Amino acid sequence: MKILISGASIAGPAVAYWLEQYGFDVTVVERAGQLRGGGYPIDIRATALEVVKRMGIHSQLRRAHIDTRALSFLAPDGGLVALLRPHAVAGGDEAEDLEVPRGDLARVLYDVTKDGVEYRFNDSIAALDEDADGIDVRFASGRVERFALVVAADGVHSSTRALKFGSEEPFHRYLGYCFAGFTMPNDFGLSHEGVVWNEPGRGVALYAVQDRPELFGFLCVTRDEPPFEAFRHPQAQRDLVAERFDGDGWKVPQVVEAMRTADDLFFDMVTQIRMPGWSSGRLALAGDAAHAPSFLTGQGSSLALVGAYVLAGELAAEFGAGGGGDHRAAFERYEALARPFAEANQNLVSPGMANLVPSTAEALAARNAMFQQISSLPSDEEPAHWAIDLPDYAA
Repeated sequence: MKILISGASIAGPAVAYWLEQYGFDVTVVERAGQLRGGGYPIDIRATALEVVKRMGIHSQLRRAHIDTRALSFLAPDGGLVALLRPHAVAGGDEAEDLEVPRGDLARVLYDVTKDGVEYRFNDSIAALDEDADGIDVRFASGRVERFALVVAADGVHSSTRALKFGSEEPFHRYLGYCFAGFTMPNDFGLSHEGVVWNEPGRGVALYAVQDRPELFGFLCVTRDEPPFEAFRHPQAQRDLVAERFDGDGWKVPQVVEAMRTADDLFFDMVTQIRMPGWSSGRLALAGDAAHAPSFLTGQGSSLALVGAYVLAGELAAEFGAGGGGDHRAAFERYEALARPFAEANQNLVSPGMANLVPSTAEALAARNAMFQQISSLPSDEEPAHWAIDLPDYAA
């Protein structure tokens, strides 16, 4: 049974891993010419940890663990406001949770699937033509091929999802922020730590990945309306972010200049995707294409890993060892099981309510006062991180 997956970041290879384990014939198509490296640190927590253990990649990810030991929050002049353990801010289990560069997770997933899964880079899905027995896929390269099912795992702005569901705007929940992420030289002497600088409505974050010579830089600004037009103009993205930091002190000019010259800039809105359904005919959605929670929750990759496990498991349970089955029933069970988990984590944040970038002077002062009070207190486990019971599909 041939299944095509669009997207080779996190959700796509995770779905591919499990489908290949269950005996499906899997192809992954990726618009980019190669795996995208770098990227800000991502968290793997709670239920998602059980998934990576079942995949047999926990030890590899543990070796890539960043082990951020401190977060410093700075005032506009660079003075220290609060020094916290990361888990005092994000919650979770400090001893068990994993924090790895996004590119490292993508590489591990690719390495454990590349021998049994066909990857096609520099191509994408251009059209879908479905009938009762399968779905014909026309690729951007001109190639046409028939598959039983297609999985859209190509991110928040999924072009594959748009072929069935139309424009993303009806499903787009904008949270009031835009951001730019990039790598830059570690000229700050940082090691195993993060630094967050704030003025009302804008923030700078620098993350030192262990003792590597580069930092991950992150600039985030409030904006009333989503800047859809900026996605067509890369220079406009840099200008949109940079102009908000004009005249700021501390090391902000240095970070902004690094953003302007970065060759790996990633610009986006802070948004969620809330779909009325996660499948249409022979197409299913996975990862951010189905249920992006935004990076403010720290749960995007964990949701992708858990959702991939459930989607592939339900397909395997429905079709067995090559037997007949109904993909619609499998898709319905996948959504029924995973949707409450996704929504519980999406509900961790609300528009304009990011501790990383408080939008007003009053909100910033309140955040700083809260952080100063909790800096020495243990964090609590977030119930939403555990809000799903994983079936044992292998059994």
